[in-house]
Amino acid sequence: MALDRQTAVAGGITALTLLLGYVDLWRGGDIMAPMLLVLGYVIGVPATLLATSRDWQG
Repeated sequence: MALDRQTAVAGGITALTLLLGYVDLWRGGDIMAPMLLVLGYVIGVPATLLATSRDWQG
């Protein structure tokens, strides 16, 4: 299964958002870390899954 550009971009942004959230959490962040993690899990992951499901439909 080849990923199209939209899926790759959504996945990359999601991964970067989650990575930055966890790095900030590790450094002791108490405001940005939760915001980044919530954005990544609540918006990014579903957006990536929706972009992937469009690939499967053809």
